[in-house]
Amino acid sequence: MENLALIESFSEFKDNKSIDRVTLMAILEEVLRAALKRKFGSDANFDIIINPDKGDLEIWRNRVVVADGEVEDDNEEIELSEAVKIEPDFEIGEDVSEEVKLGDLGRRSILALRQNLISKIHEHDSTNVFKQFKELEGELFSAEVHHVRHNAIILLDDEGNEIVLPKSEQIRSDFFRKGDAVRGVIKSVELRGNKPSIILSRTSPEFLNKLFEQEIPEVFDGLITVEGVARVPGEKAKVAVDSYDDRIDPVGACVGVKGSRIHGIVRELGNENIDVINFTKNEQLYIARALSPAKVTSMDIEMYEEAKKGKKGRVNVLLKPEEVSKAIGRGGVNIRLASDLTGYDIDVQRDGLEEEDVELTEFVDEIESWIIQEFKNIGLDTARSVLETSVEELVKRTDLEEETIIDVQRILKEEFEE
Repeated sequence: MENLALIESFSEFKDNKSIDRVTLMAILEEVLRAALKRKFGSDANFDIIINPDKGDLEIWRNRVVVADGEVEDDNEEIELSEAVKIEPDFEIGEDVSEEVKLGDLGRRSILALRQNLISKIHEHDSTNVFKQFKELEGELFSAEVHHVRHNAIILLDDEGNEIVLPKSEQIRSDFFRKGDAVRGVIKSVELRGNKPSIILSRTSPEFLNKLFEQEIPEVFDGLITVEGVARVPGEKAKVAVDSYDDRIDPVGACVGVKGSRIHGIVRELGNENIDVINFTKNEQLYIARALSPAKVTSMDIEMYEEAKKGKKGRVNVLLKPEEVSKAIGRGGVNIRLASDLTGYDIDVQRDGLEEEDVELTEFVDEIESWIIQEFKNIGLDTARSVLETSVEELVKRTDLEEETIIDVQRILKEEFEE
């Protein structure tokens, strides 16, 4: 009965679907051999026979018979006088097989064996889970909320695997309770110690890409391809789509009649406003489409010799005054998404700038650049455009204090009074 505790441990896992019988037996033999090596110095001359169905476990040590007094290694050699006790007709030079009981290893070793077995099986399970989810990186995945923390949501899938949705990977409007089903993409999978760390994301552009694949049949079938995605999660996104079939309108197919097809995606993303545009290899046309709803008058593209921060070049876009705020968007979101989608740094300039007007960038010595950027974010990039807007309106539309705005307008007025 010495092997009972070990076999019971084995039985706890032999029906585990995540590990096959052959692997399980190999793990048991591995921990046994490690124990034998600690006890006897070597496990090379041991045979281990395991029958998990019957709970049988046999360990046999093989030694060579030598004359009495000539034993140099008692693990591999046995004196003749000892050998004949096992079998009377043994002679010098013959091989002797003798069964080793687990009890011979000592109670402490048996307990260590059991713990080592359990540890090795858990380690094997963790490695399998890591490999399984590593292959799912970038793929859509759904799991159930198990626990809500202040900085993350802990999810469990159908197999009981733990998946983490950090606060940084949640859409601002996300609100989940225990038991809710949550969708996202597997962002990263790492082994920390022996435990896999699986991170889910709902803010990744890839999540929107995968939602298009799932919700729009033509994208799933490959008739329409998603060529680019840029997002400000929960607020606004731009998606460029294309089709190799001229009979298919990719934008119309993705949006659907009165937005019927894209509505489910918008709802999943907390009412994120999604602009779907036609992709084209014509760079100027692509940039113009990305800046919609603004209408571009003209543009000049300057390519970088080497890519800077992932951008291919700089574009100076000329717009009519009434189109500037549309191109920039609230808080600069529209122009930022257009830049991310196209891979260009985009500068917006007003068409027909009055001779007596001056661009705000000319005042960098007197007005801090971040303050100038606040005005540019709402489409005001010249001195007169700021002066023609009331202080009250500027306070509402920017993050600037009233005192700061009054001071800026004073500096701008002095420019024209000179």
